[in-house]
Amino acid sequence: MPIAPEEVEAPAVDTMLFRSSPARTFVAVFAVLMLSYLVVSPVVGRLARDTGDPWWVTTAQAVIVGGAVAAFYSLSARAALSTWVRVSTGGLELAAQGSDPIMLAWADVAAVTVRRSGLRTVLEVTPVDMDTVHPLQDAGEGWPAQTVTPRGPAFVADLTQIWPSPRALRRELTRRLHPYTRPAAAVTPAQPW
Repeated sequence: MPIAPEEVEAPAVDTMLFRSSPARTFVAVFAVLMLSYLVVSPVVGRLARDTGDPWWVTTAQAVIVGGAVAAFYSLSARAALSTWVRVSTGGLELAAQGSDPIMLAWADVAAVTVRRSGLRTVLEVTPVDMDTVHPLQDAGEGWPAQTVTPRGPAFVADLTQIWPSPRALRRELTRRLHPYTRPAAAVTPAQPW
């Protein structure tokens, strides 16, 4: 069971919390499905020699199918794995896709990258040294997923469903890292927004 940010004591009073949102997930999936359904249905209608249904029937079908699939996905096991990032003067806390939360002081952050990977927005946090990573609670889920970057191992989190937006998180990370800025410690977008 993932640990909620409310279950972990904040390291400072000026925290800003970014967390995955089932409502945001529902809206995003619903919008994509509605658009897909409404674009594809005229093509299918022509190939099937049009059934003669009025436009509002197609729209009603799109709403029903889109709503049902989006609700199912929002409540599915994958979407239920919460991701949260808490930023404060005390440092950066991260729990990604149901992992145990970890904390890094700003001086212990070598690099932070917010980038696009296909349709997803991904956060990569590279610590100066893996020994500077502090687990906040030992619940047995393990640390967030890791990847290898040119600067060394980094923690990875999917920010696609996070609220406030990934852009707001990037702005907050840039603001917080500014006093600690050194050539290696900067928030770098891999692609322009």
